[in-house]
Amino acid sequence: MKHIYVNLKRFDVPREKGGVNDIAPIHEWAAYIIDEVQNKIRKYDKEAEFTFFFPEMHLASAMETRGDMKAPKIGCQSVYSEDVKPGGNFGAFTAACPAAAIKALGCDSVLIGHCEERSRFKIIMDEADTEDVDAVNRLLNKEIKNAVAQGLEVLYCIGEKSEEQDHWQEVLEKQLSIGLEGVNKEKIVIAYEPIWSIGPGKVPADKEYIIKIARYIKSITGDMKVVYGGGLKKENAQMLASIPEIDGGLIALTRFQGDIGFYPEEYVEILEQYLEK
Repeated sequence: MKHIYVNLKRFDVPREKGGVNDIAPIHEWAAYIIDEVQNKIRKYDKEAEFTFFFPEMHLASAMETRGDMKAPKIGCQSVYSEDVKPGGNFGAFTAACPAAAIKALGCDSVLIGHCEERSRFKIIMDEADTEDVDAVNRLLNKEIKNAVAQGLEVLYCIGEKSEEQDHWQEVLEKQLSIGLEGVNKEKIVIAYEPIWSIGPGKVPADKEYIIKIARYIKSITGDMKVVYGGGLKKENAQMLASIPEIDGGLIALTRFQGDIGFYPEEYVEILEQYLEK
């Protein structure tokens, strides 16, 4: 079974406000996406599981539109490192998203450790003038534990930056060993993000490099599922589908030129390229 994820980041922001959304008004955006893809992915339900990670404000709309159908799964873009506890903190989480709230909404999954989340933690560390490079992994470990305790599935992102490539094994090993310490791994999938290769003007990771990393991750995690988080798209879908060690992919933008953005019909085209090989 393959695992296909979509991280919709803040693609809800209209173009006139500096974003990339022109597919639907912002209050209808999540519903439009689910409505457009739900029936089209049915023919692949024996081959893959589909998960969409929405900004928190859109989760209720996405869940309502999905209705009683189990696909696609709906998830959020990380949870807080603390959670509601009976007899303890019952909701003092201003500007934070406890896992209990996401579970109460009926969500299935959560995305934790995305390179953009790691970067936000690093900004705080830099302001605090600390060189504790493992602090981010420890915080993410708390997030994962809270999510798993609430019964949520977790897509845990790891990856190395350009300045870390000469010691990538050490970087990935710490992200995995610290991030997954004391965690039940049954509900966790690993997403590998080659951060050094993501973005305009950068050279994408090639097949040999992806195979090397995927094999390494599986070797030190006991063969956990690994998906490609560097961006599953039409240009690399068939290549990634040919790698046995890769169990799926993470999609963000579907169009990288012209009117860039996420388009449901182009998402379906990526699925066809990947799943029909």
